[in-house]
Amino acid sequence: MAYAYINTSREDGVGIVSLNRPKLHNALNFALMEELVGELERLDRDEQIRVILLTGNDKAFAAGADINEMAEASAIEIMKYDQFAVWDRIARVSKPIVGAASGFVLGGGCELMMNCDIVIASETALIGQPEIKLGIMPGAGGTQRLTRAVGVRKALEMLLTGEPITAKQALQYGLVNRVVPVESYYQEALKLAKQIAEQPPLAVRMIKKAVYKADDVPLQDALDYERNGFYLLLASEDRKEGMQAFLEKRKARFTGK
Repeated sequence: MAYAYINTSREDGVGIVSLNRPKLHNALNFALMEELVGELERLDRDEQIRVILLTGNDKAFAAGADINEMAEASAIEIMKYDQFAVWDRIARVSKPIVGAASGFVLGGGCELMMNCDIVIASETALIGQPEIKLGIMPGAGGTQRLTRAVGVRKALEMLLTGEPITAKQALQYGLVNRVVPVESYYQEALKLAKQIAEQPPLAVRMIKKAVYKADDVPLQDALDYERNGFYLLLASEDRKEGMQAFLEKRKARFTGK
């Protein structure tokens, strides 16, 4: 499909989505978010795609929401538009989303990064939630996902000052998985996405769901969910193929069945 604000491609089972508003540091206007989430859902349904890679450019993953759309809008207009409903759909994407983040990762950009399951950041990344400097607060999960990622005290410091942290600090706080030079962050993310794409798709999706249960339900309920997933995967063709390949000392050929 032809899009105005994102670019798409695919490589070895990885669906690649790049934000494409470079003059505005990939500011997340309403139209971009509709395009982005629609494409994420299409890739989630595509049986040829096993992993999604989400990125921006070297200067900006995304510098936040498009303030031009919000500056003059009334609270009632924003509420009726229900701009955050589209964000809720990202959380329902069942395939892993690998983020490749560089430069500005601010406001809505930080919230979008936190919707990724694994994040490779460049050394130049500046990550934060500066909404308080505009007289507002995050609305797309910033207060909640940030707190779950870095803890209450660090989240409050970031949210109440609006000051960003460096990629190195983000790694220290568990907000990103790896920090690499800007020249290689995209290739590192793509390499990781391809590695995951080689795994059995059913198990990958089941593991993603089980991991997020850890934050949502009591431990015993989460353990029950994990065990049910384990039993279900025993019935898959991929389980038979994986174990047979192990015994035969060859590479498994997973089909997602």
